[in-house]
Amino acid sequence: MAETAEASKPPAPAGHSAPKHAGPPAPRARRRRWILGAVAVPVLAGAGLWTAVHRIPWMGPLVANGLRSVIGAENVTALEETAYAVEDRVHRLWRGSEPPKTYWEVPEPAPEPAAPAAGADATAAPAVVAAVFRPKDVGPSHEAWPAPGDGRWVPIVDRARPGDPPRLYKTLIHPDPHRSWAELFVVAVDLSGVDVHLMAGSREPAATTEEGKTYERRAKVPEAHQAQLLAAFNGGFMTEHGQWGMRVDDVTLVRAREQGCTLALHRDGRMQIGPWSRLAADEGSMRWWRQTPSCMVDEGELHPLLRASEVRNWGATLDGNTVIRRSAVGLDREGKVLFVGISNHTTAAAIGLGLRHAGAAAVAQLDVNWSYPKFLLYEPGEGGALTPVALASGFEFSEDEYIRKRSLRDFFYLTRKAPAPSAATP
Repeated sequence: MAETAEASKPPAPAGHSAPKHAGPPAPRARRRRWILGAVAVPVLAGAGLWTAVHRIPWMGPLVANGLRSVIGAENVTALEETAYAVEDRVHRLWRGSEPPKTYWEVPEPAPEPAAPAAGADATAAPAVVAAVFRPKDVGPSHEAWPAPGDGRWVPIVDRARPGDPPRLYKTLIHPDPHRSWAELFVVAVDLSGVDVHLMAGSREPAATTEEGKTYERRAKVPEAHQAQLLAAFNGGFMTEHGQWGMRVDDVTLVRAREQGCTLALHRDGRMQIGPWSRLAADEGSMRWWRQTPSCMVDEGELHPLLRASEVRNWGATLDGNTVIRRSAVGLDREGKVLFVGISNHTTAAAIGLGLRHAGAAAVAQLDVNWSYPKFLLYEPGEGGALTPVALASGFEFSEDEYIRKRSLRDFFYLTRKAPAPSAATP
């Protein structure tokens, strides 16, 4: 019967073979699929996490702090250095011939004033012109790949008072001779027209003194200052990353370290950047101070260790040669101009040299890594509420950053300086 049933089936159509039922995959094929899956899942997960860390402001700190509690700080450091090294190799491979970018339009320099015409009355009194702040253009940091407008200062318009002379200027510098995509955004602040304030974060720097542990932290720009607010930018390292000191509102949160580079505001309005060993004697006259790792530039000279390899001074735990986002502040020789620098893909040496090129004679590095460095300008929005605007694209922030939401980390903010009282005022 079996043979008769088989014989009665219609033949398969020409050119087609009879269907076959696939059996279970061979052990070797199953093993290959398992290995590919085991490799693909962590790679895809890692890529997704890396993307999230670089797009969501709170993701980076959450991941890093979570990993430190599980695998330890040293292992997290090794993981970060490996990840940034891989990223830098990829950039070198794919972006090696990429021209440097520009982020804003740079107007042509204003012409020099014309010389007096022949025969003009040389004894005539010159017109009185009010001094207007403008930093000196410095040009490109490296002639190998200047972007249009590199090293030329562009005024930042105060949107709340567009008729006022500029108090802030910005420029872009490409400070790394080996990476055309390494960018340093610099803001020059006229200290004659701007007040600089320091604010402790709700958690950082974590206090190590008894008075610091009871200090009430506002952690955002006071409402009384928001009408005059121009800008804000990040502060320094967490306490656990170096124990760098801070004092604000006559309260020491973390004691000063002798070798720490210190940004200080004196009660008479003077600002200084220098080693604590040189500034400590004047602590009584200081309104606030914040410490960072050793000064990158001091009295115009680059710190010699910035030319050494595997030095961790300027990366908390990361190597100073690690290519990451960094931030720093600098002062000119006269202490009249504050420079704030936010970088992309730079070593410690590159940001130090870049700020010196911009005009700083003293430079102190602030925080590093993707999530923390930022410079925000504030403009009046709908209903008069302040709206933050990033200095350049690519920096993540929230609409309430520093003004309506308490910041976990310390930060600086800039306000318009109140005009000096007139001599005729009784």
